[in-house]
Amino acid sequence: MKISSNTTNCCQRNMKIGSRLCFIKRFLSIKPHVKPKICIVGAGPAGFYSAQRLVRKLDSSEIDIYERLPVPFGLVRFGVAPDHPEVKNVINTFTKTAENPNIRFIGNVNLGRDITLEELRNAYHIILLTYGAEQGKQLSIPGENLQNHIEARKIVGWYNGIPWDANLEIDLSGEVATIFGQGNVAIDVARILLSPVDELKKTDITAHALEAISSSRIKTVYVIGRRGPLQAAFTIKELREMLKLRNCSTIWQQQDFCGIAEYIPKLERPRKRITELMLTSLGQNTPTETVKEFRPLFHRSPLQILGGNKVEGVLLGVNKLEGDNFLNQKAVLTDLQETLRSDLAISSIGYKSIQADDEIPFDFDKGVARHTNFKVDQGFYVSGWLGTGPQGVILTTMNNAFSVADKILEDMQSENLVKVSKAGYDAIEKILSKKNIQRVMWKDWNKIDKYELRAGAKVGKPREKIIEIEKMLEIAAS
Repeated sequence: MKISSNTTNCCQRNMKIGSRLCFIKRFLSIKPHVKPKICIVGAGPAGFYSAQRLVRKLDSSEIDIYERLPVPFGLVRFGVAPDHPEVKNVINTFTKTAENPNIRFIGNVNLGRDITLEELRNAYHIILLTYGAEQGKQLSIPGENLQNHIEARKIVGWYNGIPWDANLEIDLSGEVATIFGQGNVAIDVARILLSPVDELKKTDITAHALEAISSSRIKTVYVIGRRGPLQAAFTIKELREMLKLRNCSTIWQQQDFCGIAEYIPKLERPRKRITELMLTSLGQNTPTETVKEFRPLFHRSPLQILGGNKVEGVLLGVNKLEGDNFLNQKAVLTDLQETLRSDLAISSIGYKSIQADDEIPFDFDKGVARHTNFKVDQGFYVSGWLGTGPQGVILTTMNNAFSVADKILEDMQSENLVKVSKAGYDAIEKILSKKNIQRVMWKDWNKIDKYELRAGAKVGKPREKIIEIEKMLEIAAS
């Protein structure tokens, strides 16, 4: 049979096309998969929850968690009160996340000092900042600079083992302390100051704080709020603990609760329960022979901290509440004022974040990173208190972290964020090595962890925290 030249040419063309398709298929089959390189800055709850969500959703990835301290867990280690060990159980979950082969912990690396945001962005496809909030807000009133006026965050760091708060100068030789603010941090500080020492000895409170509190003469702690009982920021759990505190009476001012009972049927369940608890304890708690007193005061604003060189008292303005929505009424100062004798003044009016690197778009008034739905820029995100401001509890942070992680996963697909290979930690390691920065990896943290557990067991505590960074690094390198 004779084959036409047209048919021959067609077959030849088909053979060439077929060979090209085979080549492309072979090329695609051997072309290495571009592995997503994700950088998380901050090894607290927001960082670990984000990593947990991302590593579960991605088949293949490298997720590196950088932390400026040699130790992980952030707020869980340094913010949760020592007498709340149950809250710290979340560390077990974080540990499982950290031990995932696709996750790497790198401690003792400080963004803005040891490494820059630009260097991280060059090395990774995704940047997620979760380094939290570490500065306290200022009262901006006269007397704020007097000796023995201290930010609550520093006291929390002092009894929880933050290295730079270890040498806090706090004088507990007086009998009265006044705390401005009624959030959970304020209640935590009040409870630690009023707790029996024999109970604190069973916790992981720092040795230096335990020693100071053992000789404390503080008997009365006022906790001052600008608004009323219906707007109290503390949770029912924190209030119950104060009401049950051994050798301590909770004393309310009767006038603060005028007309409050009539609002109870209108309240949502959480606010209803805490209001009912306050009203119940109002009728039960009167000054007794107990050694110590917890005294919440409502409708008061700090006007001045009084004293010569040291705190001797506080001047308070009496407020009235205005607004139609009784849950969101504003506190407005009246002409009435009152003075309380006080030997220690503590401000607990909130936290704000810092701009760790000059390249981070930042709102200095609010103390948060600038973002739109937690996205700063393409491939650049924030989560936790750096994005929301200080609010909620660890569960709130978890929900936010999961939500931001899901947003990252969506953008990775829709914006094709993982197009070319990036060096990830390999690039950053070279930079840190040139600067002679010691890195603390997860196996190194395990050495620190075991050391603290052994030291705690010797004195009947769950853990004796190492305070000095140099000591942490020494153990990590051993």
